[in-house]
Amino acid sequence: MENYYVGIDLHSTNCYIGIIDQNGNRIFNKRANNDLNMIISTLKPFKEKIKGIVIESTFNWYWLVDGLMDEGYAVHLANVCAIKQYEGIKHTDDQSDAFWLAEMLRLKILPTGHIYPKEKRPMRDLLRRRLQLVHHRTALSMSMTSMIQNCTSINLSRYDKKNLTHHEITGLLDHPYQVMSANSINNVIIEINENIDKIEKEINRKVRLTQRYIKLTSVWGIGEILATTIMLETGDVRRFKDVGNYASYCRCVPTIKLSNGKTKGRGNKKCGNQYLAWAYLEAAYCMQRAYPEAKKWFLRKLNKKGRFVAIKALASKIARACYLIMKNNIEFEPSKLFA
Repeated sequence: MENYYVGIDLHSTNCYIGIIDQNGNRIFNKRANNDLNMIISTLKPFKEKIKGIVIESTFNWYWLVDGLMDEGYAVHLANVCAIKQYEGIKHTDDQSDAFWLAEMLRLKILPTGHIYPKEKRPMRDLLRRRLQLVHHRTALSMSMTSMIQNCTSINLSRYDKKNLTHHEITGLLDHPYQVMSANSINNVIIEINENIDKIEKEINRKVRLTQRYIKLTSVWGIGEILATTIMLETGDVRRFKDVGNYASYCRCVPTIKLSNGKTKGRGNKKCGNQYLAWAYLEAAYCMQRAYPEAKKWFLRKLNKKGRFVAIKALASKIARACYLIMKNNIEFEPSKLFA
């Protein structure tokens, strides 16, 4: 039976569908609104021959991938960071992009992304919302510190910023508009703290570290929240071929391109999971502050390469150690990490 391959170039309000046969001949193309029933009805005449469907890993792929999988289609999620068309092409559009996705699937050269299990996505995304709130809180806290220092020359400690009251803000600042500005920031920080606490309580109530991931908490600098983040973002660790693949997925490997010992450019820094990158950087900061062995190693690297490279190198070591812990179900051994 003849096989068809489908590429769908997905946008915010519409998508472009391209279908080719097993010889690469274009069979069908159409632009459709982002309506699942319309897309399913468009593909229905070809369903028996469709070997696979490729969808770009954009910001809005959940509904389309889940809907087509429920209809029985073999769906592949394209890794847009790893896809590159021939640079000599003078003109590209949605039609050429859709057919190129289908062509890569036909040729078996499609770089694919991981389709995270549908039932586990809500909790993972809730944890991601918590991280966004933490980032917003940090930005607001820094803004508050900057404003007070600018007006009074007082540099508040972290503890003082966490416990600021309306009365204390009024005592620090003179002008009523400055007080209003500071209070507006402080009120939002209090609201964010309450929402972060709610999310953390719900996660602690609903999520339990499985046997494969529970020993992550034995790693210096990794507590319950970081371990849960690593577990939910990693998924099944066995999907990674080796420790290098996992470290690359966590954005813990250098992106430099070398030729004859000379730098010839940089790779794509955004290829990988930004939330795992954050988790291992957080673990690295905590580890080098609290544990002498880690601090000693970090300072040696700091003196040679600088702070940024040193903290990234420590994060990379932690990511590699965590991969082995998750894969082999073993305890963390500091002596091996800092041998």
